[in-house]
Amino acid sequence: MNELLTGRRFYNCERVPLAEVPVLDMNGFRANLLEFIGSGWRTAAFFAFADKKKARRLCAVCANDRSGTLAAFLSEPAGEFESMTAQAPQLHLFEREVFEQYRIRPLNHPWLKPVRFETSFIGPPDTRPPVGETDFFRMQGEEVHEVAVGPVHAGIIEPGHFRFQCHGETVYHLEISLGYQHRGVEREWIGGPTPRMSAQTEAIAGDTTVGHQIAFCQIMESLGGCQVPIRAQAIRAVALELERCANHTGDL
Repeated sequence: MNELLTGRRFYNCERVPLAEVPVLDMNGFRANLLEFIGSGWRTAAFFAFADKKKARRLCAVCANDRSGTLAAFLSEPAGEFESMTAQAPQLHLFEREVFEQYRIRPLNHPWLKPVRFETSFIGPPDTRPPVGETDFFRMQGEEVHEVAVGPVHAGIIEPGHFRFQCHGETVYHLEISLGYQHRGVEREWIGGPTPRMSAQTEAIAGDTTVGHQIAFCQIMESLGGCQVPIRAQAIRAVALELERCANHTGDL
């Protein structure tokens, strides 16, 4: 492990005070994140938020799957930053969402189009993106065909529109457009916790009811310093596995 990497180290479900997370300048933040990725870590989260003074911040959380370790660090961009997608393709969707929600522009992003259209936009109304307008990648050539699926599906998965670019039986590209049932749960949680939050968590996505409910419980338990009995952990593991099997069965 490279000990020169900067970040507040912690484990999943561990409570971390925001004041303990290091704040880097944007150049240092960018170099640090790319160094984590280059060292075998993956980006678990990369998002923007506004602090109590309404200053926009970027937060990156990297995960080391071998050690089960997470590392978090912050920055305060001045409205834009140089895109890292070309060096780390795993960041492309994160950067698009940062721009969509907070209008912090990743310069030179290869394709800065909406993730969920206007539904998740938090910035000033005069900078709101067009409703539902986006371009899909298309292949050109003889016998190339496009297959469009959704947003309504016969299975148990959530709504989503998919564009397959095919030649014969080979699929060369898949474009995914989600957000058709954005339920606004994040806004509803402001000022919580409240008794209704548990039911709202289950309704975030119909195919991940157990997964989201357990994640919510782990957040509340971490904040409250609760110890979960072994029996409860075993029941959760069984429920998650049943949900995983049900989802995979629905895809067959």
